Amino acid sequence: MQEKVIKVCQISGKPLKPKEAMPADWIREPILNLIKNHYPNFKEDGYVSITELNNFQARYAEHLLKLDNPTLTKNEQEVIQSFESNQFLSKSPGELDEEEEVNFNQRLADKIASFGGSWKFILSFAFMCIAWIGFNLYKGDKGFDIYPFILLNLVLSCIAALQAPLIMMSQNRKEEKDRRRSVNDYRINLKAELEIKQLHEKVDLLMIKLFEKNTSD
Repeated sequence: MQEKVIKVCQISGKPLKPKEAMPADWIREPILNLIKNHYPNFKEDGYVSITELNNFQARYAEHLLKLDNPTLTKNEQEVIQSFESNQFLSKSPGELDEEEEVNFNQRLADKIASFGGSWKFILSFAFMCIAWIGFNLYKGDKGFDIYPFILLNLVLSCIAALQAPLIMMSQNRKEEKDRRRSVNDYRINLKAELEIKQLHEKVDLLMIKLFEKNTSD
């Protein structure tokens, strides 16, 4: 009876399940060289776990990023961490909005800005102005704001003076949301670019292995 061979990870020294074992000779050359730099006794006829391989793929991705800039940004570091953990990096707009801390003043500014830019506000404000002007024209000299409606001009100026900073406050928050979404898009695109580059290298290695197998046959 043939004895079952137990595959062992050359890095961690732990036994591996069949689905967790990656043959060392199937590892791409840049990552294989990186592993050998850290583990000089690493042999190409052995195995390595998928988890350890992901860690070195993350180190290789970090190496590629540092070619352009030796100092990685926070977003680039999070991309590297996602390689190590093999987790999704993308977030939906709803998740990004939930992460934002909004106080009472900001919520109030959003509601006022939203109301100030609606047809409900425009129609109600137009009706108030028409009613104001109509009432004072009807009363003539007995009106509370006779022509040329100086009090109305004062009220309109006060509303405009208060509405402008509230709208700017709301716009600043919207710009912050857009910035967070742009950062999220950048992280996703960066990870996708690194994964595509590594995928091309894997395909090239696969083609070389298939060619060697065909020529040997």
